[in-house]
Amino acid sequence: MTTTSSAAAQSAQAAQAARLSDSDIDARFADVMRASRRQRFWPIGLAIGTVLYLIYAWIAFDMTSLVQQSRMDRAAILALDSFAYKVHVTKDLRGDGAVSLSIEGARQGGFDEDPSWVQRRGDAVEVDLGDGYRVTLQDASLTLLAPGLEPIRARVGEDGAVSMTGPQPEWLKVNERRFEARPELFKRVRMTRTRIEVHRYFYGWENFWFDYSSPFYGMSLMQAWSYAGDAPQIEEGASNRALLLENIWRNQEWQHGEVFKALLETILMALLGTMVASLVGLPLAFAAASNFNRLTLVRIAIRRVFDFLRGIDNLIWSLIFIRAFGLGPLTGIMAIAFTDTGTLGKLYSEALENIDGRQVDGVKSTGASSLQRYRFGVIPQILPVFIAQSLYYLESNTRSATVIGALGAGGIGLKLVETLRTGQDWENTFYIILLTLAVVIAMDIFSGWLRRKLIKEG
Repeated sequence: MTTTSSAAAQSAQAAQAARLSDSDIDARFADVMRASRRQRFWPIGLAIGTVLYLIYAWIAFDMTSLVQQSRMDRAAILALDSFAYKVHVTKDLRGDGAVSLSIEGARQGGFDEDPSWVQRRGDAVEVDLGDGYRVTLQDASLTLLAPGLEPIRARVGEDGAVSMTGPQPEWLKVNERRFEARPELFKRVRMTRTRIEVHRYFYGWENFWFDYSSPFYGMSLMQAWSYAGDAPQIEEGASNRALLLENIWRNQEWQHGEVFKALLETILMALLGTMVASLVGLPLAFAAASNFNRLTLVRIAIRRVFDFLRGIDNLIWSLIFIRAFGLGPLTGIMAIAFTDTGTLGKLYSEALENIDGRQVDGVKSTGASSLQRYRFGVIPQILPVFIAQSLYYLESNTRSATVIGALGAGGIGLKLVETLRTGQDWENTFYIILLTLAVVIAMDIFSGWLRRKLIKEG
């Protein structure tokens, strides 16, 4: 009977709980419900805040004017120059009116024979740009034929003014000083009072293996290698294959030898700078860790030194050391070492403060000396952090050394700036960027392998 009454009471309580209204639940669990509402609405608030910040940034930096002033056509030309080369057909209007052909406008890049798409007919030169576009150069005038359009004629008058007749599509710009047509990305015609230029683009990097002075000029790498193996000796005292490799290494246009030397210099800057920072930062980290150094003033002083070193960017350090030591790799090594000593010293000291003291006590209980306690109780605990952080900064410093080199420390960064200054060698710029990316990727793979190997063996 008692059991039946208890069951009935529990059933009544369950029924009463089931009849609780939403208001009763809100009243009983007000704190929980408020927290639930906050968790439900904070992502929406975060999204709204992000959108408002982006709108503010767009207005503050006047992005509308920047977009309107941007030259996307020029950006397309620069991007095209990074993976294609152009052949110039140039007619000089100041002298005898001769027509010359060259690759990328280089004087030494002339043709021994005209290509099939350039035809000379008396005093006229006809250039086939492909896809139905043709240009005829004669005297101080040109005629452009485009599919579906009447002939477009332009000339330079005796007063030096440029004039034209015919249709004017949107890809053609003309005024009294210049006539410029770019019907497609791979075709360009330009006339000024001094010259007429016709550009036709082709995919690839011209003369990447052999420059104009090489006996292998015009051959692919495989053709040259086969030729070097079977042909009679080209130069006395040197094998053909050695001559081939020397011609590639000393290519005057692409400067493979100089580029790879600069790349090696950049890697050495990153390696030596990181090594110095690691070797100096570790003992200083012991002096900055509260569980190893009880002298508060000394710890504070060392920590402020870390703040000072890492608080100044390595670019600023490089400018300071350029004034002190002049241009050269030493500047880059010192800049990287100074900045990373502060960063790695701080990371190492924090790792030391978080070690498990029981392991040190266990080693101490065996009667080990102070040096042995550090060797077997401390170093094994911080070794993974030491290796991981050092290798990560080695990867990062490979990129930093490129930027520092651009300021005058040498290396691949200086080569990159040299190609950017000309405004024409964008294929060389792209080549150096690809090499830098390849080195960073290779460094990442190598450091990952080395990290796994050392930590696993440790």
